[in-house]
Amino acid sequence: MTQKITYQAARTVAAAVEDHFARHLAAARERGEHALAPAPRARAIEAIIDAAFWASLLREEGRSPKISLAYLPPQQAEQPMQFERWLQLTPGVLTKLAPAVERPGIHLGVWCEDDVLYVWGATRAIPSLSFVLEVVEPGLLVVKHRRISGYGKFANVAVLKGEQVKVVDGNATTLSDSSDLLTSMLGFTTASASSRDRGANVLIQLAVSMRDHGRGGSLLIVPAGTQSWQQSIIHPIPYAVDPAFGGLADLIKQGEHECQWRGDLERAVDGIAGLTAVDGATVISDQYELLAFGAKIGRPEGNAPVMQIVTTEPIVGGGAVVVHPAQSGGTRHLSAAQFVHDQRDALALVASQDGRFTVFAWSPTQEMVHAHRIDSLLL
Repeated sequence: MTQKITYQAARTVAAAVEDHFARHLAAARERGEHALAPAPRARAIEAIIDAAFWASLLREEGRSPKISLAYLPPQQAEQPMQFERWLQLTPGVLTKLAPAVERPGIHLGVWCEDDVLYVWGATRAIPSLSFVLEVVEPGLLVVKHRRISGYGKFANVAVLKGEQVKVVDGNATTLSDSSDLLTSMLGFTTASASSRDRGANVLIQLAVSMRDHGRGGSLLIVPAGTQSWQQSIIHPIPYAVDPAFGGLADLIKQGEHECQWRGDLERAVDGIAGLTAVDGATVISDQYELLAFGAKIGRPEGNAPVMQIVTTEPIVGGGAVVVHPAQSGGTRHLSAAQFVHDQRDALALVASQDGRFTVFAWSPTQEMVHAHRIDSLLL
């Protein structure tokens, strides 16, 4: 590439991103997957990130650009909109095009010809494991890929904010003492599709939707068919649901053969996530049946208060730290940690108003509550 790279974080992350896509694409081919995206090279990765970063700091008619770039030739896109003359990839070109493609699901197509990167047009449909770079806000970029399961949120690979770089660590998510649901949720960056991916995908969609409403909220996930969780809830519950509402659960069990299914699923997810904006916690079963919302968490009589938790973030270089639960956030985080401390087969998902997101789970190995900071997976 002849483009001069002046955003140093692009150089810092390019090799790790290249390795991520090379490994996942190779593994997908070994499994017999077809219609896969091309593997991005480090030079192309850093050039795309560099152009997008500087574009994010510009403004068009007083607004900062929000764009998504996908690296693929137009032949691999489904019904691509192509420009008669391809445009060289520059911050100015991206800023000018941004108003036309800022709606969700639209990607500007980028490809290399004669060692030069061009914007060739736009597309809504891209192959599995496509390299995607999203400009979220000025100075904040997220490298993603489209999952082979084909629906729901793309898997995050790296987050760049100014000179800060976070590379999602897939190896850090294989927790031997975690439930299948939590392990698959935290391993959302992996490429393969499995029988448990649908539940993990829905859980990620719930987390994203909770984070997006911006009001903060708590979602408690308890074993289906049990009542022990009610010992940690103050009664009466203002909005108990009886019988349990199975709208989301029924959709998850259905096939995804029709386009309408995905739209129905998104609306059901947003409906549950919207309940978390009500003061108190929303409670669902691990089969995604709605049990209650607006529930107040209380410590059962005779149980000890939670005094320490272990916190981690699934990024390269992110170590475990033992802290008092109050250090993980406010009252909402403290009550969620107490709930999991008392109900050790449950999960608690907590969204902060500032965008932080934490999953609380009991760790038998550590013998304490484990707080997983997953902001880097949700952007």
